[in-house]
Amino acid sequence: MEFFNDNGVDPLKPSLFELLAQEQLRDLLQPALKYVLAVFAQRYPRYLLRIVNRHEEFYALIMFFVEKHYLKKHNASFSENFYGLKRRRRPHIQTERAAAAIGGIPAGEGLRKQEIWRSLLFLVGAPYIRAKARDYFEELGGGIASDDLEDGTDLRQILNNQSFRGWFRRIYKIAYPCLNMASEICLLLWNMAYLFDKTASYRPWLAWIGVDIRRLGIEDFRATSVASQKKLLPDSRRHLRARLWRLILASPRLLLDSLRLLLPAAIFFIKFLEWWYSPGSPARSLSTSPHGPAIPPPSILLPHPKGIPFKRGAYGMCPICDKSISNATALPSGYVFCYRCAYDQVEKHQRCPVTLLPARVWQLRKVLV
Repeated sequence: MEFFNDNGVDPLKPSLFELLAQEQLRDLLQPALKYVLAVFAQRYPRYLLRIVNRHEEFYALIMFFVEKHYLKKHNASFSENFYGLKRRRRPHIQTERAAAAIGGIPAGEGLRKQEIWRSLLFLVGAPYIRAKARDYFEELGGGIASDDLEDGTDLRQILNNQSFRGWFRRIYKIAYPCLNMASEICLLLWNMAYLFDKTASYRPWLAWIGVDIRRLGIEDFRATSVASQKKLLPDSRRHLRARLWRLILASPRLLLDSLRLLLPAAIFFIKFLEWWYSPGSPARSLSTSPHGPAIPPPSILLPHPKGIPFKRGAYGMCPICDKSISNATALPSGYVFCYRCAYDQVEKHQRCPVTLLPARVWQLRKVLV
């Protein structure tokens, strides 16, 4: 592992594993948010169902404001700031030694509007287009051929349409997997080149944006500490009202800055709720139902005197054929038989052979053990 973390003479150059970890976090935010919205949409469908149906647009809108705030304030995306990384404008001449001698953060490292908007294009726009392309491919049947579908009449009509739209859909269904695989292979090769110091960036579009991804250094932490201490300086009473008003106006920015701490807490809280409401949780035994004690299961129906004899100790044996149960099937009375035996008896007599209660063929239920 020392080989993979060795960045030569540049200690602020992040390793490939750090970059892939922050990218993985960014990719996991969308399905996590979609899952939370889907759960709450079941309870409040009037307000959240439209958002769930247009989740890609809703997520892209949220991430646009989040990423823009972090790029302007922290010179990094949300996931990069979470992992202690930042973006800097790529210098034409590397001056690490001069910067170390002078101290402080060079003034030319901050992102301009040009770099911010280009970064937003690949942080928000590209994932949105890729998600819509994947959804459209799945609407066309994904990787399943039309002949393999049991009910693929509509899909066959769409793909066999001789119009320009049908021709485009047929070409798209063939071209999308190839283009997706080619892009993944190119990114893999680019990662390998970054791992062996053959390229300066782990993504090819970072060179077009004009930025490098770096680790936060001691000067970055020192500048953050100085800025936070200035905010905590006591104000006079006459400036108290103005400070309160600035705090109200800055509340959205404070919320965005707190996402770095709220995200791990939210993940822990969701996992705790999953454990708390799971069927095997010991916490369920401590909670009391407001409707009183749980209703016990119904008592076992006794065999009818004129029915087939039933041996209580013969577990796993069919009462009809007296053999080991094959393809276990239950009747509404609760007794289990072989599927063939139960089907023949119910089809012929329309009742359970043990209790003689009425039964129909469509009431047979397979028992999965």
